[in-house]
Amino acid sequence: MVASQRRYVVPCMDQWQSSFSLGGLTLGRAAILMSMVIVMSACGSSTSDQQLVVSAAASLAGVFTEIEEAFEEANPGVDVEMNFAGSSRLKEQILEGAPVDVFASANAEAMTAVTAAILPDSVPQVFALNSLAIAVPAGNSAGVAGLDDFADPQLFVGLCIAAVPCGQYAHQTLRSAGVVPSVDSEEPDVRALLLKIELGELDLGIVYITDVIGAAGSVESAAIPSLHNTVATYPIVSLAAGENQAVADAFVAYVLSDMGRQILASYGFELP
Repeated sequence: MVASQRRYVVPCMDQWQSSFSLGGLTLGRAAILMSMVIVMSACGSSTSDQQLVVSAAASLAGVFTEIEEAFEEANPGVDVEMNFAGSSRLKEQILEGAPVDVFASANAEAMTAVTAAILPDSVPQVFALNSLAIAVPAGNSAGVAGLDDFADPQLFVGLCIAAVPCGQYAHQTLRSAGVVPSVDSEEPDVRALLLKIELGELDLGIVYITDVIGAAGSVESAAIPSLHNTVATYPIVSLAAGENQAVADAFVAYVLSDMGRQILASYGFELP
């Protein structure tokens, strides 16, 4: 949790510009919102019981839970509801009509599909980067040493399903190293994979380095050489319209702000 917050009054939507840039936030709405705390009464509506739905990649569960708490503390009356799952599953939910105000993906593909269908003029912002690591149960009783062990049929090997980013990135890394994995278990997202490794049901798997850090000793890791490692890119966008647009934009801005970046870095995420 960040140590201090500042309060600002959010101007009404018709007073804002809506321009964004790929390299960073421009002047106008985004620049105003970067360190902003919502006071919706300035636009003639109350924040009481206002709900914000954020769909975020499973690998963001720990850090976005803390960001949620910090944002709610800074914005009394705003209730952030987090929905964590694999990015491809979140994409399917959104395209099928599930309510969402903010979408944070672990890859560009899911984000592109969502924004093209929902808000073509939006410009998602990259807010974090992540690298992969080999995760093994505490103690590493199987003696896992590197990527070559994923081809060992005597080991219990787990990966995320290829449809979600952690699976896509893992297969990309293994192909780069010339390894054909002997996969025993495919999991729907990185949280499910990490849990099986923590419980000792799998000897090894490929997760994000932030998952190993967040596991706090319940798993160990083996490094993946940078030559073969894959860097995950995390974009975020506001999809809200109407009365939720201001608070959704402000949540995105909070993630991109110095306060949000401080929290992201504390969880091991690299910053763009």
